[in-house]
Formats: sequence, C-alpha cells, structure tokens
Amino acid sequence: VQLQASGGGLAQPGGSLRLSCAASRFTWDYYSIGWFRQAPGKEREGVSCMSSSDGTTHDADSVKGRFTFSRDKRRNTVYLQMNRLKPEDTAVYFCAAYVSCNGPPLGWGQGTQVTVSS
Repeated sequence: VQLQASGGGLAQPGGSLRLSCAASRFTWDYYSIGWFRQAPGKEREGVSCMSSSDGTTHDADSVKGRFTFSRDKRRNTVYLQMNRLKPEDTAVYFCAAYVSCNGPPLGWGQGTQVTVSS
C-alpha cells in the first residue's frame, strides 16, 4: 500500500484547505482509510476515518462540522476538505490505512504540513 498526501499549506483562521491522498495498491474493501495529524509536542490525533465495511466516516470531535472526508474510488483518491480552520489545526497531516477506524494506523505515507496563522 502506498499513500501520498498533498494539498497542505498556509491558511488564515477561518479559511479552507483541501487535502488529497492518492492510494495505490490499496484494497478498498479490506482496509479503512483515514487521516491523522501530528503537531509538535503533541500526541498523534486521529482526525477522520472512513470504514471499509460500510463507508461511514468517523470524525474527531475537534473537527466535526468543519472537516469533510470524501472518496473517489475511481481515482483511488480520498480527500479531506477542511473549512473554518483554527490555529490549533496546525499540524502535519498523514493519510493512513487501518484495519478498523477504532484501531491504530497500520501504515502511512509522507505527511503534508498545514499551518493556520494570520
């Protein structure tokens, strides 16, 4: 499985960014796929995950109502639309594969930096 995240950058508070993750050699029916983030000095935080069993998404409370996870199976790509960004969203974001959205990530690709600052 190869996962390549992109789309990070600098945004102002209240702004938006869309992250993309291109997945290759990924078995959609077997693995769940999602995003986690890592900020300096903080623990890894799961952001959003789409379950392989039924396609439902599970969002962290900190991003509910602001971030939207979507998938384009034809393009083997998932997206994380991030709206109403806050400075505390600043982190490196990673796209990851999971056996279950309730468990830890199995593997992930290179992350993409998101910085929210005025």
